Amino acid sequence: MPELPEVETVVRDLGPQLSGRRVESLQLTRDPLIRDRLIRYPTARQFVQRLRGRVITSVARRGKYIVMPLLDAASGHTAALGHEAARLNGASAQRLIVHLGMTGHLRLWEPEEAPVKHTHVRVLLDSGLELRYDDQRQFGRLLLGTQDELVAAHAFPARLGPEPIHGDLTVAEFEQLVRRRRRPVKSALLDQSFLAGVGNIYADEACFRAGIRPSRWTHRLTVRERQALYSAIQEVLENSIAARGSSVIDYVDGFGLRGTNQEKLLVYGRSGEPCLTCGTPLQGTRLAGRGTVYCRKCQR
Repeated sequence: MPELPEVETVVRDLGPQLSGRRVESLQLTRDPLIRDRLIRYPTARQFVQRLRGRVITSVARRGKYIVMPLLDAASGHTAALGHEAARLNGASAQRLIVHLGMTGHLRLWEPEEAPVKHTHVRVLLDSGLELRYDDQRQFGRLLLGTQDELVAAHAFPARLGPEPIHGDLTVAEFEQLVRRRRRPVKSALLDQSFLAGVGNIYADEACFRAGIRPSRWTHRLTVRERQALYSAIQEVLENSIAARGSSVIDYVDGFGLRGTNQEKLLVYGRSGEPCLTCGTPLQGTRLAGRGTVYCRKCQR
């Protein structure tokens, strides 16, 4: 947590405000233990040196990661943004990457506003606003470098699976992915090399909507079940994006507001409560190392 819908919401909120903005200066927390835990690559000193003066060209999402391609401001501002648009998607482009972990928040603030508790990074932009990152539990991470550089340093996954929304994954491609694996469905859905962005909340919700027990083995699903799972994944993710995410812990969007999708969850976090479809008490267990909730009657 946050998962794909929450990260997508933050990206959509921040994109218009960050695209084309130049980094004037930045401050990192003075606590070296926190600093080294959050700035995973490069060193904190190099992170500051590399980011200062760069232009954020856009804000995008890859899986659960917020990705901001960067340009050197000296290369020319507006003209360079259009001229190098294609290159920015390549492995050689410098990029700032943020993973929110469990409790990370990335928001824009007025400089005179007092930082909230656990604010660890403050980035002053040429718009006069500050981009701030706070993280109570410090499971998030910030990276800066080219994709090749970050992968070589084991700071970024060498392989992320396809995006499950926006038409980037067809049902035929999904069926192929499922047939090639021999593992519990829940375990496969949590594997970011299988699908990028799905986590515990939406894995449970998708399995319920598809009528499939999370413990079922992928290679034993029928054609109908694979298609149902594909549709369920699309449905739960798109619905959550429309509801601006699930605030089940302390997630807030790019404006500091809670999402509303937690009010629509059918099984996640409801172990022991009655199934909203059949009334049977929902079963809680652990699968793939994560708490898992399902209905013994509705899911086969």
